[in-house]
Amino acid sequence: MTNSRRRRALAASSALLGGVLVLSACSGSKAADGGGDESTSQAKSDQAAAQETSEAQIKITPADGSDNASINNAAAVTVAKGTLTDVTMTTTDGKPVQGRISADKTSWKPSAQLSRATTYKLAATATDAKGRAAHENASFTTVAPAHSFIGSFTPDNGTTVGVGMPVSINFDKAITDKAAVQKGITVTSSTGQQVVGHWFGANRLDFRPQKYWTENSTVTLKLDLDGVQGAQGVYGVQQKTVTFRVGRNQVSYVDAKTKQMKVTQDGRTVKTIPISAGSPEHTTYEGQMVISEKFTQTRMNGASVGFKDSDGKGEYDIKDVPHAMRLTTSGTFIHGNYWGAPSVFGSANTSHGCVGLQDKKGANDAGTPAAWFYQHSLIGDVVVVQNTGDKTVSPDNGLNGWNMSWSQWTAGSAV
Repeated sequence: MTNSRRRRALAASSALLGGVLVLSACSGSKAADGGGDESTSQAKSDQAAAQETSEAQIKITPADGSDNASINNAAAVTVAKGTLTDVTMTTTDGKPVQGRISADKTSWKPSAQLSRATTYKLAATATDAKGRAAHENASFTTVAPAHSFIGSFTPDNGTTVGVGMPVSINFDKAITDKAAVQKGITVTSSTGQQVVGHWFGANRLDFRPQKYWTENSTVTLKLDLDGVQGAQGVYGVQQKTVTFRVGRNQVSYVDAKTKQMKVTQDGRTVKTIPISAGSPEHTTYEGQMVISEKFTQTRMNGASVGFKDSDGKGEYDIKDVPHAMRLTTSGTFIHGNYWGAPSVFGSANTSHGCVGLQDKKGANDAGTPAAWFYQHSLIGDVVVVQNTGDKTVSPDNGLNGWNMSWSQWTAGSAV
């Protein structure tokens, strides 16, 4: 061959060989791969990979991406066919949330209540019986204040109160589904007294028995409102149990006509105290009133309750009223009076509507009638005011629902 013919033959041979090589690289035939089956090989690979996958099945609640999650019960991790080895929960800014894996290592929950309107991230690891690890991640956001409601309640947990103390709950948002909310609240007495709730408007729910609480009993309030829809798009977040003790039975009777107060305990008169009630121009409400607050000393300014001079200032402004106990939200107190002559008490009604007892400036003299009454009174004690010539106090003006008959009270229940 000439050199040119040899080069053409080599080129043709290379082209043919190249075509065979390309064909071999793309072919799936047995002839091309020496008798193997690529689909069978892939199946074997998949099977081998599956054998290395953990059987542990992790579940995180709430689901990834959830919002309006509960701050009490939403966050949880569980595992089937395995045990949890590690769970971490953080806020979006990296703040860790403490939690605990159960003794059998199949579940996890946070140790404390979550915050509202907060996004949390959860990462969980579990192993199956062969020690193979599985992983799961999720994030969710808890319910925002705009979409949840809270009930502020009285009395406080662990306190001792008088026999007239109702359980009073004030909600921070108007409740439209009163039945649903009331069903989520129970109040029980250790004596078995029937307790019924009564709604005062859309934001307040009080509970009381037909008669005063039995002395020396225990009352339990349970709030099970987590996830309860109180209004459109507004849900409860509270889960709480509160207990308080009812003390001795003390009821005091103020008679504006005789200008005396008779203090009774368990039906027996223990002390009679001269008083000065509201003047004829500013009579005191009548009715059963419950002591809701106690102050060793407090300021009383007439302007805050509508008693103003022509210059707009209060008709009185006493910055150190001693031994003051609130009877109404509108400003009725039973309190010490050091500015009045001793001869006033028991002989004249001179106040702007409060009930005054003789006292000393500074609230330091334990021997005064006002100091005695203050020391022997509990929040929740009842003060019954009579013969003033004024109207009966409104049941929702303070904790004074006892001024409703039982039929009126139960008619205000939503369940």
